[in-house]
Amino acid sequence: MAPALGSLQQKRLGNALTFMALLLILFFVEESIQGEETASQGSIKNLVFSKKNNTSAVARKLLQSTEDGDGNRIGTACTKDDIVIFQGSTAPLPNGIPSYTVQIMNVCLSGCSISNIHVSCGWFSSVRLINPTVFRRLYYDDCLVNDGEPLGPGECLSFDYANTFSYPLSVSSAASC
Repeated sequence: MAPALGSLQQKRLGNALTFMALLLILFFVEESIQGEETASQGSIKNLVFSKKNNTSAVARKLLQSTEDGDGNRIGTACTKDDIVIFQGSTAPLPNGIPSYTVQIMNVCLSGCSISNIHVSCGWFSSVRLINPTVFRRLYYDDCLVNDGEPLGPGECLSFDYANTFSYPLSVSSAASC
């Protein structure tokens, strides 16, 4: 009786491993399809990594340019496209309101500071207080980053907000050096 029980456990373990392998394959196939779709649509697009926790990131092609046919992006002037916004879910507040962390980063390779960064943010609001010198809504769909001050190359600002849903955030304008 004991060998049959061990055999049954091995069979269940094998089935579980097969199921997990199939899930991983499906995950990678879906991610590669999403990656191909966004790569064909432009140089910066939001990719959704998990539908249940609204984690998103931005994919960026650093060495491709469509303006003058030059394949090397390094050495050109910085633009609003060099500001990258990452946003993800964090632990909810004690009262159950979902929380999100936002990171805004200057990824310009030519060493240029970017100032007067404005973000499309809808009717952005937060239950959690945000330092207004870091991020604040000026008008509908217009939020100001870093109080308009320059964000140096490689610098990153971060803040947390809490609301019943996450806001889609994207850079609408910026001034480079």
